[in-house]
Amino acid sequence: MTTTEKKQQLRKHKLLATGLFILMALIFIAMTIGLEKAPQQWMYYVRAFTEAAMVGALADWFAVTALFHYPLGLRIPHTNLIENSKQRIGDNLGSFVVDNFLTPENLRPYISKLEISKFVAGWLEKEKNKQLLSAEVIKYAHKIILELDDQFIIGVIDKKGKEFIDQINASELLGKGLEYAMNKDMHNQLMTFVAGKLKTYIAENESMVKDKVKEESSILIPGFVDNMIAKKITNGLTKYFGDIESNAQHPIRTDIARQLITIAIDIKTKPEWKRDIDKLKHEFLDSSQTTKLATDIWKSVKSGVVTALEADQSALKNYIRKSIDDIADTFKNDADFNQKINAWVRKNAYKIVLKNKGSLGALISQTVGNWEGKDLSEKLELEVGKDLQFIRINGTLVGGIVGLIIYTLTQLLL
Repeated sequence: MTTTEKKQQLRKHKLLATGLFILMALIFIAMTIGLEKAPQQWMYYVRAFTEAAMVGALADWFAVTALFHYPLGLRIPHTNLIENSKQRIGDNLGSFVVDNFLTPENLRPYISKLEISKFVAGWLEKEKNKQLLSAEVIKYAHKIILELDDQFIIGVIDKKGKEFIDQINASELLGKGLEYAMNKDMHNQLMTFVAGKLKTYIAENESMVKDKVKEESSILIPGFVDNMIAKKITNGLTKYFGDIESNAQHPIRTDIARQLITIAIDIKTKPEWKRDIDKLKHEFLDSSQTTKLATDIWKSVKSGVVTALEADQSALKNYIRKSIDDIADTFKNDADFNQKINAWVRKNAYKIVLKNKGSLGALISQTVGNWEGKDLSEKLELEVGKDLQFIRINGTLVGGIVGLIIYTLTQLLL
């Protein structure tokens, strides 16, 4: 029921109670006049009834009005009780709730029946709710990532990145990396690639070799001799690199592999290697490169996430939707999970309520105490004023009946 409806209802019942009082007054006046003009015995009884009824109506009107207002605006002691006693009312209400409701005996039966997993499972079972949850997660994720402080995030990435790199034993890592590459035969693959490229490059640039031979040759040596020498050099080098490319057991491969193993061991064990590598590492950490790298990382991540969240379909959105489907399926079918969730909720709800019941009482007291006295009085009157008007009505009728009984008994006894 709206506040307007409550006000209309209260006004209607006030008019009813007041109308009954006016009716009693009119009948009383009529009986008084009638007794003066043409007295009848029954008129005395009616007048006694109405006289007592008016007294009862006025007494109960005063009592009801005194709860919420000053009767007729007169500041009579112990009236306008709600407004004048709002702090005490708040304190008593807070204590009442804490002492009578927030006790272990009262809480335990209700909390033991809590089945939050059943509620969640039922809610997530509906497709429209899953879509709603998915849309809300996507919306808030988009809002959060756009509102994040870029400089703060970049600073965190930069700081944590430096801390991580600083803790790395770079020489150990580099040595193991070289050993790993050799164990995976990457060095042979690289040599095959390089040898093949050199063979092709020399074969395609025979004229350049001829030019170099002529530059270094004596003027006494004929040109055809220079060309022949250049041809032999070109063919020799082409064959040499061709042999390296095609022969996996070529001696130079073995020699390079042996040297790489030695270098890997030296990198891991020799102090001069560690010193030089650590120097390079700290030069990198002290430069602005880490901040630039952190900026590039964050910009790339942020741009990727925002694009994925704004797209109609994306891997991230599909992942969010699938995760919600998985959660819904877990709540629906995993009895052990549901039991654990319910047990955890019950245990913590019980602890939290008992631990904070004093705070709840203080909150009720403070909230009521902070209300404007007039507002509090009006709120309560709207809630219970309608029923209190029946006190006025009942007071009118009961007062009249009691007055009639007293008058009758007086007549009988006298």
